[in-house]
Amino acid sequence: MSFFANVEQVPGDPILGLTEAYNADSRPNKVNLGVGIYYDENGRIPLLRAVHKIEQQLALDAKPRGYLPIDGLAAYDKATQELLFGAESALVASGRVATSQTVGGSGALRVGADLLKKLLPTSTIAISNPSWENHRAVFGAAGFEVVDYTYFDAASHGLNFDGMLADLAKLEPGTVVLLHACCHNPTGADLSKEQWKQVAGLLKERNLFPFVDIAYQGFDKGIEADAYAVRLLAAEGIDSYVVASSYSKSFSLYGERVGALSVVSATAAEAKAVQSQVKRIIRTIYSSPSTHGAALVAGVLTSPELRDLWEQELTEMRERIHALRAGLVAKLATLGAPEFEFIQRQAGMFSYSGLTRTQVDRLREEFAIYAVGTGRICVAALSQRNLDYVAQAVATVSRM
Repeated sequence: MSFFANVEQVPGDPILGLTEAYNADSRPNKVNLGVGIYYDENGRIPLLRAVHKIEQQLALDAKPRGYLPIDGLAAYDKATQELLFGAESALVASGRVATSQTVGGSGALRVGADLLKKLLPTSTIAISNPSWENHRAVFGAAGFEVVDYTYFDAASHGLNFDGMLADLAKLEPGTVVLLHACCHNPTGADLSKEQWKQVAGLLKERNLFPFVDIAYQGFDKGIEADAYAVRLLAAEGIDSYVVASSYSKSFSLYGERVGALSVVSATAAEAKAVQSQVKRIIRTIYSSPSTHGAALVAGVLTSPELRDLWEQELTEMRERIHALRAGLVAKLATLGAPEFEFIQRQAGMFSYSGLTRTQVDRLREEFAIYAVGTGRICVAALSQRNLDYVAQAVATVSRM
């Protein structure tokens, strides 16, 4: 008798499943707005010039590839700290930040979840409603009870800040709160600086534990501005928090799985102890991360010339997304659908379009346009070649 005879088949991931369906679609005008990837005007994932240059340099200076330390490439970890907390960060200089290279941003989330489940007296995490769906899955798998806090206002297609504050104020002290530093996924609705200050004050007052996810640094206002929330927490007197970060988007290195977990502690001694716990967790999962992607990122960030080139390329990607948002809104307006103007106010790679599941189904069935059932679309997957077609399709289904 088979040991697996009674195993249930788990439904596939709804977002990655869209890509499978898209790949199987033979219609020539198909467009994939489901997965969170930045595509260039030719519909390809770009190879950044800065990345290509450092890759060529590394190839010329090829070395044996032994195991990295459990917490990854030291130069990568240091460069990540400087990018997140600032090159002149007193927090980093004091030894209060411990950073570990992880297997992508998802790996950072899971290692961080396992760490907090072990060290904190709470088993509850509050996650924005809506949020990236894998947030709930990751923390649930780590043993957390997941609760929602209000975030999005469907009527205004923007942030419901009063509702957010009200829900956070009801949480028990010690509850972990997951926060999107910028480019909120899936809504694209971000907090202002003043709103972040109010949230930080409430977190401190209620003794809540912040867990910050920053997967899109540089895609809203810029590298420094997009790290505002990460740096504000310490400035507002919150002495302990966790940051999960990723270079998948900003370096266009999706397949290299380059992420990091940074833990801020009250003292350098605490940071050292916490890092020992992080390393033990990593050792039991994958022992050590891979070398290549980290070497690429570290090589770019530690070379003034390549760093400048990368920042220029990141600016080009960010401004192109802004232009695509503006172009989509303008085209929809000419098609008699001015109600989509909110898309231009949203930030980052995504837009919570307001389309219903029925309308999303029509986009796929009638126009070969693939979007997430919640109505989330990836603006970064648009191009000048397909923008008019997508706008026409959205205008058509929105008149239902």
